[in-house]
This record gives sequence, structure tokens and C-alpha cells, in this order.
Amino acid sequence: SYIGYCPELDLSSCGKDVDEARANLKTAVRLFLEETDKLGTLDQVLQEAGYTPDGKGGYLSPKMVATETSSIAVEA
Repeated sequence: SYIGYCPELDLSSCGKDVDEARANLKTAVRLFLEETDKLGTLDQVLQEAGYTPDGKGGYLSPKMVATETSSIAVEA
């Protein structure tokens, strides 16, 4: 399994390969944004996640400074 993660929105999804995980994450993000828009909380959620209004009706995403992966061994 592969996991796709959007740290800005704290959303994740998974798939059997990288492409499926990416596609599933895009779907999860789209559904999340659609639902927050329906609830009237989209602007609040995006601003709390670090997005800033661009002055044209859209948002600028926060800048990723670094990413890191790690592995942890677990004894059976």
C-alpha cells in the first residue's frame, strides 16, 4: 500500500500503487473542499491551514519548507 498525504489540510488516502494513492488523495481533497464550501466554512478552513487570499477570489498555498520520511522497526 501507498499513502498520499496533504499536510496543509491534514488529509490522507491510500492506494495499491503511487498513481492510485495520488488519485485517491486528489478525490479526498476535492470532496473535503466541496463539503466545507457547502457548510460555509471553506474560507475559515483554508486560512487556518495557512492559505492566504490572492485578492482575485482564490488562495495562495503555504510554502513547504521541507519533507522527510523515516522508517521504524517494530519487533513481532
